[in-house]
Amino acid sequence: MTRADIMKIIEEKNIHFFRLQFVDIFGFMKNVAIPRSQIEKALDGKMMFDGSSIDGFVRINESDMYLKPDYDTFVVLPWRNKEGIAAARVICDVYMSDGVTPFFGCPRVNLRRVLAEARELGFTMNVGTECEFFLFEFDEDGQPTTVSQDIAGYFSLDPEDKANDCRREIIEVLEKMGFEIEASHHEVAEGQHEINFKYADALTCADNTITFKWVVKTIAAKYGLHATFMPKPIFGINGSGMHTNQSLFNLEGTNAFYDEKDKLQLSEVAYHYIAGLMKNARGFTAITNPLVNSYKRLVPGYEAPVYSSWSASNRSAMIRIPASRGMSTRAELRSPDPSTNPYLALAMMLNAGLDGIKNKLAPPPPVNKDIYEMTRAEMVEEGITVLPGSLEEAINELKQSPIARETLGPHIFEKYVEAKQKEWDEYRCAVSAWELDNYLRVY
Repeated sequence: MTRADIMKIIEEKNIHFFRLQFVDIFGFMKNVAIPRSQIEKALDGKMMFDGSSIDGFVRINESDMYLKPDYDTFVVLPWRNKEGIAAARVICDVYMSDGVTPFFGCPRVNLRRVLAEARELGFTMNVGTECEFFLFEFDEDGQPTTVSQDIAGYFSLDPEDKANDCRREIIEVLEKMGFEIEASHHEVAEGQHEINFKYADALTCADNTITFKWVVKTIAAKYGLHATFMPKPIFGINGSGMHTNQSLFNLEGTNAFYDEKDKLQLSEVAYHYIAGLMKNARGFTAITNPLVNSYKRLVPGYEAPVYSSWSASNRSAMIRIPASRGMSTRAELRSPDPSTNPYLALAMMLNAGLDGIKNKLAPPPPVNKDIYEMTRAEMVEEGITVLPGSLEEAINELKQSPIARETLGPHIFEKYVEAKQKEWDEYRCAVSAWELDNYLRVY
């Protein structure tokens, strides 16, 4: 996509409104909306915004920042066409006030940096994310609830459920925006859904994941539903994960994870990468599972992996190797949840895997039995470690991680830790409904 291509589409589609989108360090999509008269200025990367108003960006005395569009992310918004007047968006990288220096507090810029370092080692990264979500009703005051119309289960179909129509339109919109949808289905819990789209290079996958969440929320609202990517909105049922399928490719375009001569048809690079993920899993969990609520999902018994292990078949393992081989050989990390910032998560996963490759780490043997049925002694014998059980524990592990500061850069690392420590402290000091229910009358 070139600037000329975009200007041609703007004329042909009668685009009058343009969204310049970027992401903050917590994964929230931000946007500056401009009229048609400013589009050419925006495409030239000359649009400024106040960076001090974005959490985790810059101080007020250095607030002027530029948005530099990535032309390949330009897309017309299918739901924003009214009386022949259309709207479009483009995702931007954030630059400093000189307009030349990339802002390394921008998660997208940071992921570009980590990918460039991987390329120097001879690798590119392909990723496919699977974001589960819930569709809930609003109450009479317009506030979201945890009430769902459907009573369906895994792969079920409830023809009376309006969520089916909602999911269908989400898919239609995504396809118009260029997504290749591979499958969609109802998930295990009532009100829970999954839509799978084709893998892409890591940067495009992060863009697609952020766009996917935006589209899901937008179309759900049209149907009077609230879409949430909260990891565990309801106690006692499965939470939502973001299984992340990842592979490294050599620069000549072959899958670096595949070796047909190996027993599992995995290469030495794949084994080293798996070992790197396992070694660094506790250290990157504060990124892949960033909320207090994330740790209500990471408990035994609800499919979410709690233990650092790998297997070619076992779905209770943290890392699963799907059956496909050849160009489709990949590792599926099952611990992340969809509240994560995908730019930071992919950067951490990639550097964790590269840590294994650079240091030629070997993973423990695969675990092919149900980990939840194992004793603590059996886990120790198998080399299985436990993921953090709270955001506080995860933050402490992040601070001690040998690769976290290097991967995130000093700015993002410090701002992220500061914000997450504050979030934990607020949660720790809050008086919950559970405490009132169990203590108020008794004591």
